[in-house]
Amino acid sequence: MAGAEARLDEAGVSLWLTNWPTSAGGAWTGRRILALVGGALAGQLDVLVHPDGQAVSVWWLEVQPDFQGWNLASVMMDALYAAHPTAWIDHGGRTPEGVMWWDRYNEPDPQRNIHNRPPAEWARYFDALEVEAQKAQNAYSNRIAGVDGHRGAVYRYDERVEEEAKHHAAQFREPSPRGPDPAAEALYSGMSLHLPPGLHRLVHDGGRDPGERARMLVEHVGHGNLPHDAAWHTTERAAYEDIAHAELFSDPSVQPATHLTVRVLPVSGSPLPDHDVKATWVTYLDSPGIPVQLARMSWRAPERPWLTHSVDLAVPVEAAIGPRLWQKASPEYRASYNFLGERHPVAGAPGPFAGREEEIREVADRLLGESARRNSQAPEVASRSAPRQPLPQQSPAPPPVRRGR
Repeated sequence: MAGAEARLDEAGVSLWLTNWPTSAGGAWTGRRILALVGGALAGQLDVLVHPDGQAVSVWWLEVQPDFQGWNLASVMMDALYAAHPTAWIDHGGRTPEGVMWWDRYNEPDPQRNIHNRPPAEWARYFDALEVEAQKAQNAYSNRIAGVDGHRGAVYRYDERVEEEAKHHAAQFREPSPRGPDPAAEALYSGMSLHLPPGLHRLVHDGGRDPGERARMLVEHVGHGNLPHDAAWHTTERAAYEDIAHAELFSDPSVQPATHLTVRVLPVSGSPLPDHDVKATWVTYLDSPGIPVQLARMSWRAPERPWLTHSVDLAVPVEAAIGPRLWQKASPEYRASYNFLGERHPVAGAPGPFAGREEEIREVADRLLGESARRNSQAPEVASRSAPRQPLPQQSPAPPPVRRGR
């Protein structure tokens, strides 16, 4: 890795090895190496990692147009070898651009590239027949492009080895996913919120009770709006990582102001809601609205991730993972929530301001006092001043928008 990095000089490049939330791979874990320049996304390398960590499949390598020529592709690939120092690596087939890059690339450990070794050594991890097809494709692409493609390192380059591949193909076994169990494990997920300025100041005010601020956030999001289209992990860190990862690929002109994660207790009841189990997470892509117990909330501003606010709820709050489509929401969900994910009013239940009379009185007194102070400092205006010019007609300001589906 040092060789490729040495050619970057003072470019200000950083690398981030993060989760790759892909639906592909089954039991293989999606991982992504991101190259960042000044915090902006410059390139990415997507891979799948075998459950035992001893095999890596390269799926995609890309550098953004504005950052090509910086040697970033080599830096990311070197980082992959360093992150998995003992694993077999399958580079797969190559695009025309990939063929030209590979011819220039100085592979740090060619002996771990399965294209360079006999299938008897790695066939338990990869389909030998599929790998031979990739090798044949790459050999053809090399000839078309007129490049060597490190052919001297490739095992029996450009030879017919189908029989050998067939002999070892039976060794390959696809592992079964063994991800989280929603019926037995507490799970975390997260979302990005662009809060109204006033609410943003309140929920990030460390001087206020964290339980009260958590209640504000729940009311803003909606008790029935926990994310159905995001991954649910076994750790809070993974949930935060998902949010930050998604922001790198979002519209840079819209920056969420708050990252919020929630922890829900194991889903009770039978049968268990339909879910898709991956290597380290689950999803509820077809959620009809799943009742859960909200047990923890944590939030922070992306520009200050070290300052995290959190609260463990002594009494878990009734909430729900939102339905994918309101039209397919279950009768139980509709009985508790409206189409915005807000709870229906309960007959006889106290209003939202019940028990907060003293707090409201203090706020009112403070506002009245500040208004009186400003009036006392205002300069006197002559009673016979010139008549005011009529103000131009303006459209009323739109009401604040709550987050809903």
